[in-house]
Amino acid sequence: MHPWVGLSDDVRLGVLTEWVSPELVDGVLAECGRGGVKPGALSPRFMVYFTLGLALFAQDSYDDVAENLVGALEGMHETVPNRASFTRARQRLGPEALEALFRRVCGAVAPGDLSGAFWRGMRLAAVDGFVLDVPDSQANRAFFGGPTDARGAAAGFPQVRVVTLTETGTHASIDARVGGFNGGERELAVQMAGSAAGMLVIMDRGFPGVELWKAYTAAGAHLLLRARSTVASRPIEGLPDGSYLGRMSLAGQRASHPGGVTVRVIEYQVDEGEVIRLLTDLIDVEAYPAAELAALYHERWEAESAYRQVKTFQRGSAQVLRSTAPALVRQEVWAHLVVHHCLNRIIMRVAGGERIDPDRISFVKVLKHVRRSVIKQAKDAVSAVGSFLAMLEAKVRRKLDSGPRRGRAAPRALKRPDSKYSPSVKKRQHGPTRRVPAKVITLNPVMLQ
Repeated sequence: MHPWVGLSDDVRLGVLTEWVSPELVDGVLAECGRGGVKPGALSPRFMVYFTLGLALFAQDSYDDVAENLVGALEGMHETVPNRASFTRARQRLGPEALEALFRRVCGAVAPGDLSGAFWRGMRLAAVDGFVLDVPDSQANRAFFGGPTDARGAAAGFPQVRVVTLTETGTHASIDARVGGFNGGERELAVQMAGSAAGMLVIMDRGFPGVELWKAYTAAGAHLLLRARSTVASRPIEGLPDGSYLGRMSLAGQRASHPGGVTVRVIEYQVDEGEVIRLLTDLIDVEAYPAAELAALYHERWEAESAYRQVKTFQRGSAQVLRSTAPALVRQEVWAHLVVHHCLNRIIMRVAGGERIDPDRISFVKVLKHVRRSVIKQAKDAVSAVGSFLAMLEAKVRRKLDSGPRRGRAAPRALKRPDSKYSPSVKKRQHGPTRRVPAKVITLNPVMLQ
């Protein structure tokens, strides 16, 4: 009998155990048909925590992650099973348990008085997506697909696509969908419409479409979408503030086709730059001023900030996921989403205690301290949450600047060209951030003829 039998269920996930408790994990396992399994060295509950540990310590090996989890528990750190045993246990667990766990912990976390999380009574959220590189195995290539060159040959790693509904005020995931590179973001976004009821959802210009529009409005959500110049470009009714009503039609159909939808179009410029066109279902110009909606659109970039937390800090910059089988890739992605959501819950807890904007709290600092809490954990790790949060609050207090943060910006740069050998691609380095004045938004009223 392996020495871990009877001990592996004592493993916890440091302070994250408050949000991913053993009772919650056991309930999820029972829901997925993994409960009631005969106890072993690598029990289903332990494997849930181990898979989350793979996401929390994304750059560590299986052995290192296992030692991080059990190092503080007597009698376990000297008898870590081999890698093959962990792989087989992950395969038995499957991706469904981690997805179900995400469904149980995800959701909006901003309190009603959090500045920037609400607008005119509606919770602000953004839909966007990102891709993660996965190992170039035959199974991953066939299941997920990946970028190709001009000849249709594979170019780079296969990629898994993730689309999330993100609360802009907190970076917390309200919902998410996982698919392949060859699938579209819009199709995954439509599947999340039911989770956006009562929210104002912001999206970029890759998302507008009649099917998506109808799905979200039917679910009780409101929309603020950037659009290309060809979408709803013909005004059918002018509005007093210079915006207008137009028709967004099905692909290949005339604007008058009954399958289309009526939208309000707002055009504006930032610092006299390109003309930006927004579509919204908020028709009342008195209740929903065009200038405020134009200023609100930049909140979409909070989703990009959340993705940076996952891709650059949590996973590691330009890291490739570790799973060579599609089911384990999906399991790993759901684990990353669970860990990211829990880390932002901690940030919100600290921000609430200090009564500050959660953006003032470093995600990297919280990530490092949570990792340390796992390494130092004991069976009763949950009882240490209070002292852990008190320690974080003290550190935040020392780091806070007096007064508001200064506006800063950095030029956009191409960081990962398709080929470093192509003479047509010049890799530009990021320059230092610089102080910038406030942006000036100017509405472009449309004159009907």
